[in-house]
Amino acid sequence: MNRLRGAWRQYWVALRAMIVLTVALGIGYTLVVTGVGQLALPAQANGSLISVDGKPVGSALIGQSFTDKDGAALPQWFQSRPSAAGDGYDGAASSGSNLAASNPDQQKAVKERTEAIEEADGVSAGSIPSDAVTASGSGLDPHISPAYALLQVDRVAAARGLPADSVRKLVESRIQGRDLGYLGDPTVNVLQLNLALSEMDK
Repeated sequence: MNRLRGAWRQYWVALRAMIVLTVALGIGYTLVVTGVGQLALPAQANGSLISVDGKPVGSALIGQSFTDKDGAALPQWFQSRPSAAGDGYDGAASSGSNLAASNPDQQKAVKERTEAIEEADGVSAGSIPSDAVTASGSGLDPHISPAYALLQVDRVAAARGLPADSVRKLVESRIQGRDLGYLGDPTVNVLQLNLALSEMDK
């Protein structure tokens, strides 16, 4: 009888501990972290959404494609970095291709992307930066290198009937420096650049 009573006492202690910890860590901690996020960094906490005329058009943190329904690049828009996440920029399937540079499928994909850019932008393969033809590790990268953005200037300007110098200055004004001044490389957010580009037509 004493053994049974002792066992039940241990179970009751364990149950109470589980309930207390569930409330404290599962509910309380979540509410505190959410509250701090909403107060300190509300835009980031809500997905860094970008809106036009009150309608969300994307996120500053997740890339998107600027192609037609068949997947062909639209010449009037700056193109994003390739994505291997699902069907492209799928937040629920974030991943890279996980293919080595020596993999035949990877080499084929890079070759096809290179040829497409050579034709669309009228440039040589040697002038195409690597981020233009390879997917990022997450497949969601919203940024491209300044070199890739500047490479697209002439094509975008011609498609929109705009002076190339004006489009080039727009790109240069959208270059984001290194994080904290020394981490990573300068980048250009493609969605923000394209939104600024659309304002030039007005």
